[in-house]
Amino acid sequence: MDVQILSPEVIQDTNSAPTPSSAIAADLIDSTFGTTCIDLTSSSLDSSVLACSDEWFAPASNLTNPKPPIRRPGVFVPTGAWYDGWETRRHNPEPYDWVIIKLGVASGKVKGIEVDTAFFDGNHAEAVEVQGCFEVGEDADTKVVKKDYTGWKQVLGHQGCGASRRQAWKADDEREITHVRLCMFPDGGIARFRLYGQVVPVFPTSIEQEIELSSALMGGMVMSASEEHFGSSKSNLLLPGRGVDMGGGWETRRSRNPGHVDWVIVKLGARGRVKRIIVDTAFYRGNYPQAMKIEALDDGEGSPDPEDSRWKEILGLQRMGPDKEHEYAASNLSNVEGAAYTHLKMTIVPDGGVKRFRVFGIRL
Repeated sequence: MDVQILSPEVIQDTNSAPTPSSAIAADLIDSTFGTTCIDLTSSSLDSSVLACSDEWFAPASNLTNPKPPIRRPGVFVPTGAWYDGWETRRHNPEPYDWVIIKLGVASGKVKGIEVDTAFFDGNHAEAVEVQGCFEVGEDADTKVVKKDYTGWKQVLGHQGCGASRRQAWKADDEREITHVRLCMFPDGGIARFRLYGQVVPVFPTSIEQEIELSSALMGGMVMSASEEHFGSSKSNLLLPGRGVDMGGGWETRRSRNPGHVDWVIVKLGARGRVKRIIVDTAFYRGNYPQAMKIEALDDGEGSPDPEDSRWKEILGLQRMGPDKEHEYAASNLSNVEGAAYTHLKMTIVPDGGVKRFRVFGIRL
């Protein structure tokens, strides 16, 4: 049996108004949400589009694609020009079109919303609203898509949208949601929809049960990294699964300086005792790191510096191989017996790509 970590006031207080939203400049979106939130609706977390009012020109499933939207000028499909996004037909008789998405995590708290209208110009959404709800149980998905469902609560009020641009708003909402509804006024197209927030994980009832402490599904976060290049993202390291190609990991540029290393710092979803670690180089065959080592510290809610003197080595330098899960059992680790940690730092030598970083243990 699993237990959802929820406070009674959160469950009951579904009618309270959310914190007023404030706009975020396009060039500040990534820095605003990148180290404190994840995209709760990303398809890489196994979110799902449950229903939509219309998707005549382009499917709503494109909204949750974690990759940046692309353009294919001159390419046509049976319904018209090809677009990488969600596009509905013209002359909507209703006030708005809508799409309902189930989050890719058990539930989450919304901290920001991004609506990207990239390459939609003249056919872009004029405005949006966002609503959320908290529904669990076997019939939750069936319930929220019904027309007479009354559980939707405002997350983002009516906001105008421009053509072919990223636009985002802060929405520091302490209510927990499981589903989200994006309303597009009156019709048109949106390339990507990102719901930035913090995961409220489901932990096993027994604290003695081993869990993946670092997983994004458990609230794990990548706090910082030396760099990220080639369109990769450090947050990919904590995603479920092994991905489908080399594009879904963390990769750094080639180093030309002797002694160079790259690093990444991960905050665990729960303070815990580390039992084993997996470093996966899936799909990295000619660009994996030569070696890596792992350190850890106990820092509560802080964001430790990579040079912090409190880092303790728990895994010495290990040689890496291509396209492989490298697993290190408790017998390979040091400084973990009886110790509790909140953050881990992986250092790769000298550079390269890693697909996943998995830390398993017992939460405290």
